[in-house]
Formats: sequence, C-alpha cells, structure tokens
Amino acid sequence: MLRRLALTAVVSLAALATAVPASIATASGPASSGPAPSAVPTTGPFAAARPALGPLPMPLPLPGFLDGGDSGKGSGGGEAGDVRTRLTVSVENTGVAGADGTFELECGPTGGSHPQGQAACDRLAEAGATRAGRQELFRETPEGTMCTMIHGGDATARIVGTWEGRAVDTTASRRDGCEIARWNSLVPVLPDVR
Repeated sequence: MLRRLALTAVVSLAALATAVPASIATASGPASSGPAPSAVPTTGPFAAARPALGPLPMPLPLPGFLDGGDSGKGSGGGEAGDVRTRLTVSVENTGVAGADGTFELECGPTGGSHPQGQAACDRLAEAGATRAGRQELFRETPEGTMCTMIHGGDATARIVGTWEGRAVDTTASRRDGCEIARWNSLVPVLPDVR
C-alpha cells in the first residue's frame, strides 16, 4: 500500500509538472492581469530540473502485491494467459479408485484435468492468504524432525509447477506422522486417502 501511494505521488507530480507547458502558463488571457501561475518550480532545489514537454508515458501494470490484485487466488478474475498457478500433480498407490494418475491444475481461472479443480484452487487460495501458509504449504519436512512412526499407506505424490508465481517441486508420502499431516494439509490438491 505504501509503495502504491508513493508511486501515485510521483506520477501525480510528474503529470502536474508536464501538464502545463511554460508557453501556456505565461500567456495572458483577457481576464488575467498578469502571467498565469506555472506548475514548473522557479525557485528551490527543483527549479533547475525542467521536464521535457510531451505526452506522459503509459502506466506500467503493477505486480499483484502492489496493486492489491487477486490474480492467482482462484477467483476466476484473470485471463487465460495470466494464470499464476499451474501445477502438475502425479499420484500413485493410493488404493482409491480414480485417485491415481497425473492431473493438471490451473487457478485464476480454474482449469485443467484435476478432478476437484475448484476445491483445490480454493485450498491454495486459502493457504496463500496467510504468511504461514505461503511459507509452509509445499515445504518438505525438515531433516531431523521428530515424527511419530505411524504408517499411513503407500501413497506417493509429486507436485511440480508454479503457485502464485513461485516455483514448486515437491514430493509427498504417508510414511510417518509428519508426512501424513503434510499430505492432509494438501487435500484436495492431493486426494483424501484417510
């Protein structure tokens, strides 16, 4: 928000300085008794910096974190070329009919071959809405973490692609308590095999 305000202030000052050319600012009209005030400073540290007259540059689109946009959040407001989440989900050995296979998932707008595309995009948007979710969702269990020795099955998965513009390449399994919890946090991106 602060960057947005700063950019707005800079653009506004530049527009003000170039909007009134010096030849028009000093022209006297029939109702005026002298030169019109100029938007270009005549004294002070900015007096020497005279902007080039001409059209203003076209505004550049700002990234989502600056302009408050919600692209990549699964809202369906983006265009097909503006998809910020595109994942390939490969799942094996779940023991659940129709759950094994390789599926494509796109969010913003929702698309691909994922069997629960909208629900998966909603889950990703929910995780992306919090700082902890953005940091933890696809992070693998750190080496040396104490985990319960519960075996949750032989299911394995690999997720590759981009999520909200960030690269993702992670694997998941159900080999211990930490990995089971991690898998469950990714449902419905990964199938529910409980």
